Amino acid sequence: MLLALLCLLAIGALASGCGGDSEPDDSTANASTSTESRPAPPKSEFPATEGRTLRQVLKAADGPIEWVVDPAAEVFYPGENRYPFGVFDREEGEVTDAEVALYYAKVPEPKPRAKSKSGNRGPEAKAEAQALDQPAVGPFPASIESLAVEPAFRAKSTVEDPDAAAVVYSSELPFPGNGEWRIAALVKEDGEMKGTPLPGAAVVGEFHRIPKPGQRAPVIHTPTAQDVGGGLSKITTRLPPGTLNKVDYAEALGKEPIVLLFATPQFCQSRVCGPVVDVAEQAKLEYGDEAAFIQMEIYKDNDPGRGVRPQVRAFHLPTEPFLFTIDRRGVVRDAVEGAFGLKLMHEAVDKAIAP
Repeated sequence: MLLALLCLLAIGALASGCGGDSEPDDSTANASTSTESRPAPPKSEFPATEGRTLRQVLKAADGPIEWVVDPAAEVFYPGENRYPFGVFDREEGEVTDAEVALYYAKVPEPKPRAKSKSGNRGPEAKAEAQALDQPAVGPFPASIESLAVEPAFRAKSTVEDPDAAAVVYSSELPFPGNGEWRIAALVKEDGEMKGTPLPGAAVVGEFHRIPKPGQRAPVIHTPTAQDVGGGLSKITTRLPPGTLNKVDYAEALGKEPIVLLFATPQFCQSRVCGPVVDVAEQAKLEYGDEAAFIQMEIYKDNDPGRGVRPQVRAFHLPTEPFLFTIDRRGVVRDAVEGAFGLKLMHEAVDKAIAP
């Protein structure tokens, strides 16, 4: 069953001409309307590993961080990977302008790998702890991408959600091979360098059935307004519904470029699905008829208690949101897990519509 993406990431309307009922009142807009994207800071602003272990890198910092650095992806492959995450103040919510760099170390293979009788992860958790004493690799500074869109494309369900995410942080991590890798972060906070290990581990090569760039996209049907007699609340939880449910993916596949976004604005525990669907709505208008833009909900009958829809299973997705761009030949050109803003959306769409 689909894993609810990042419970800790909980701080994270089209105008009538674009499919919405009315434009939301800007006075209720959340912070995403004023945040800005920022490039990653130079590596030189963070400590070099110099042969130290991950634990030693953290100990060399000025102290433990008071904020929460929360990973926002589960799917990784050998080679370069986008590693998205959020940064939060436990009392004040999302931090939108932190300077962060990630480091990683290999998790020793646990023996045995089976869970303990108590239900705890036992050997796996121990191995993750031991990874702190392995050689560290880094730093990998993080960029910040704003999730903001023009006011006309902010859904009511996004604007009225005080916990809707405003930005996403991401680093490019070059994992050398399959296996598990422990991640740690150094963050500049109040003029000091603070450190923290991130929860869990990045498991590289675990989800090998998800369509990758260069592979043929699976054939699925996506429900349209016509299928539900105009009752869009049955096929999207966005309020107002928007314009991303006009095309059946199966009818477009192999004929025109497709932008397929798996996301559930209402039930996304990470609070980023609403903002990324807004991003897709704005991009749809920007690209016009160059590609078919489609949002696919996650749960049967929009009820998490009924399990995930067959379309989600066909793409073998463990998390959401998840974006795929597919060219007119039916080949996947990009796959993006987690939150993204207009910049990354444009890059992904451009790959699909390229001659």
